[in-house]
Amino acid sequence: MSDKLTIGKLASATGTKVETIRYYEQIGLLAAPARSAGNYRTYEGEHLRRLSFIRRARDLGFSIDQVRELMGLADRREQSCMAVDVIANQHRDAITRKIADLTALASELDALIDSCSRNTVAECRIIEALGPSAEARSH
Repeated sequence: MSDKLTIGKLASATGTKVETIRYYEQIGLLAAPARSAGNYRTYEGEHLRRLSFIRRARDLGFSIDQVRELMGLADRREQSCMAVDVIANQHRDAITRKIADLTALASELDALIDSCSRNTVAECRIIEALGPSAEARSH
């Protein structure tokens, strides 16, 4: 792509907010673009490719630091992809832990909901479980 893109067109093409693009530039994740004679940002095809990469990695839940590492690895294409595998496996393991934590949380909420007698708020087991005395009992 040899056409210059405005920040608005780049945002639209990647489904990224303009503010997010500026942030990625500010933290060095996306190279600062050239400026037009009117001092507008002008983006190239490489910006579009990199922002698409960043966007997809972020959609998959990779942290900014992980995206930075992955982009650095992607720039060294002749290198073994073992480092990429390590990052992806660490991320998957973190997701697996979060799923387990959320599953336990859902079970705890299910138990609270099941204990509800559906009478008055004064008799509500859910409200009781959320109160300060419940926190003291759990520690």
